[in-house]
Formats: sequence, structure tokens, C-alpha cells
Amino acid sequence: MGKQPMDLVELIHRQPVPVPWSEGEKIPWNDPDFSRRMLLEHLSQAHDAASRRFETIDKHVQWIHSTVLAGRPTKILDLGCGPGLYTSRLAGLGHECVGIDFSPASIAHAAEYARQHRLRCTYVHQDIRTADYGQGYGLVMSIFGEFNVFRSTDARSILNKAQQALLGGGHLLLEPHTFAAVRAVGQQPASWYSTESGLFSDRPHLCLMESFWDPQQSATTERYFIVDGSTGQVTRYASSMQAYTGEQYQSLLEECGFGQVVLYPSLGGGPGQPESGLIAIVAQQRPPDTG
Repeated sequence: MGKQPMDLVELIHRQPVPVPWSEGEKIPWNDPDFSRRMLLEHLSQAHDAASRRFETIDKHVQWIHSTVLAGRPTKILDLGCGPGLYTSRLAGLGHECVGIDFSPASIAHAAEYARQHRLRCTYVHQDIRTADYGQGYGLVMSIFGEFNVFRSTDARSILNKAQQALLGGGHLLLEPHTFAAVRAVGQQPASWYSTESGLFSDRPHLCLMESFWDPQQSATTERYFIVDGSTGQVTRYASSMQAYTGEQYQSLLEECGFGQVVLYPSLGGGPGQPESGLIAIVAQQRPPDTG
């Protein structure tokens, strides 16, 4: 999500309909203050907004371990690992885990937890678009809708790097949004709220929100205008998401060197609750054609 300081006049004269990704990529996870506030949301057990509640994560981890990996210990790469809520549990089941994330607070938390509990986890504070993934993984995963925030060119690059990082026959696990879910976000009406402090600021502020759906690019853009309660200064954040149909996910994975693509209604293989707008996709690394 891009961050852009502006004033009220610039807010009034903003571009009526933004071009997807033209005003920012994603929430600035690398901003130390934002990262610190977001970590509290990741660890909260009051909601499933930033990360799931631990009870749900436990069920997902057991499904990944027993169904995707057939109970066999392996080396796992988690792209967008956050504070290590999945990797720490998978390490506890005997796997060796590597997590990459853009958020300094989340990476610091994950690394400290692994150190305290003597887990075989390594955490890297980098952007997964540019990071070196290494090799030798039995599983590469990206969960909780993270895949859709990337431009299609970046998404393809991430998949290509994941394919190269896997051992022969290794698995990819994605948990992306459905096409309908991304479109629904873009069709939400404008709204606003006020708060003494929140995710976007420690100070009293207004948050003005608007969403847009671009049917030509099949992409949603969300804007957040944060108005400081004391100074009136405005900060704009913008984030976009790419929508894919199930067929498009399958074609993209096959083009990037994956086979045996299976779509599940949700992570865990069961009905898509509570995140009905997310599906799970498991694919296998396909060895190069030597014929």
C-alpha cells in the first residue's frame, strides 16, 4: 500500500478513479510504526483480520502437515510469513522453516519466538518480490490472500522463483482470493470512521475509505485517506488486488512449471468458513521436460 502525504485541497481534487497500482503497491509493512501497530493486530485473538485466531491456525497446520506433506518432515518456505504463526507450529511438528516478510516488527517477533523455543526457523526481512529464496524446499507456501496484492508480472516472478526453490516433486500451497471476493471489495461503497488511535496512526484521526473495481484489468483498488485530528494533514494509502478465476489460477501455475493442480474450497480442505472469499491451491513442482 503506497503512502503519500497531501493536504485537504489535494484530497478534494484527487483523481476520481485511480488506475490499479498507480498510487501504491500495498500497506507499507516496512514502515516501523505501521509494522509495530500491525503486529498487535496479528497477535490479537479478538478477530481474524490480520492473522487468524490460534485455534484456526492449529487446524490449518495439522492439515498442511498430515494432508499436504503426508506427515513427512521437510524444509518449508513461507512467503509473507508475518510473525511466524504458521512456521513456528510447523517447526514444532519436525519441519525446518524459513520465513520471508517485509514487516520488521513481525520478523523480529518471529525470530525471538523461535530463539526462545529453540525452533528450526530462519526469518528474513525482505520483500518476497526481490528476495533470494534459496533451494531445497519440500513446500513453498503463501497464505491468507497475500498472492493477489501483486501485479500479475510480480506474481508470475514469485511463482517462477518458488518453482526453482522446490525439490523435485515438492509442493506449492497458495491461499488466494476468489475472483468474486476481489471484485466485491472493489464494489464496496465509500465509508469513514474516526478513532483515538488505530492501525494507520497512534494519534486521533479520521479514516476515509473508497474502493474501485476495474473490469478491464480485473483489479480492485482501495484508497485510505488518514486525516490527522490535530493538524488536518492528510496521508493517502492505496492498495490494489488482482482477481483470477479458478481456471486462470490453474493456467498460471501450469505455465510456471507446476502440475497436479488441485483447488480446495478453503485451507484445510473443508467448507470456506470463516473466510469464504479464500480458496486453497496445492500444486506439485513439475520437473523440466528432458525429452
